[in-house]
Amino acid sequence: MSPPGPKKRATPSRVSRPSTTVREADPPVPQHPRVTLIVGTDTGVGKTWVTVALAQALAELGQQVVAVKPIETGCSEPPSPDEDGARLAAATGQQGPQRALVRLPGLVAPAIAADQTGTTIDYDDLIARIRSLLTPDSLLLVEGAGGLLSPLTWNDNHLDLAHGLDARVLLVAADRLGTINHTLMALRVLAAEKIPTLGVVLNQPGEPDDSTRTNAGALVRLAEHLPVMTVPHLTDRARAVEAVKEVAGWLLP
Repeated sequence: MSPPGPKKRATPSRVSRPSTTVREADPPVPQHPRVTLIVGTDTGVGKTWVTVALAQALAELGQQVVAVKPIETGCSEPPSPDEDGARLAAATGQQGPQRALVRLPGLVAPAIAADQTGTTIDYDDLIARIRSLLTPDSLLLVEGAGGLLSPLTWNDNHLDLAHGLDARVLLVAADRLGTINHTLMALRVLAAEKIPTLGVVLNQPGEPDDSTRTNAGALVRLAEHLPVMTVPHLTDRARAVEAVKEVAGWLLP
């Protein structure tokens, strides 16, 4: 007989059958939220690009900001300046953290990467370390790892992270075929969890497909209570900052 699995951490009560629409289920966004969790509908949708550009845009708007990636996979030794956590730190000029709080090899979901290296991720300690970065006069940007339900540990995902940090969510999606389904599913889960959601950043890919010109309009119609901002595929940092300044305004108190 197999031994029983690990005991699930208690989490806030969840709605098992979400509403058929996300338009009326979302709670109002807190007036002065301090933590924004940037999470994707999938991996490779441009979360780091968006978070880096947002951090710089907020700084240009006069806002103090700290940006952190709690867990990053695919890391090697010595640490590289091209890692997501390092890029976030460089964008804000912060003294610390200079890299992700937990770095793991293996380009897989964090829970799997931890298993592969025999690492135990202390989730409660991770939450405490993130909260320690909060200051009264700054905004904290927290970039997730993978998609919304990607397991950070075998007991915790980004929904738990949002609850644990009292965070609102900015959802990043790729402007490609399939994004309507992925984005609406993510929004429905966030609504069922009663997690405040700022809006959707639709990140255009380097090679657009036939859906790229229609995805934004469809999402505006289907999730009309939330703003949907399309940002172009850019490699120039200054132009990227300008492209997300409207989104940065969503984050300001």
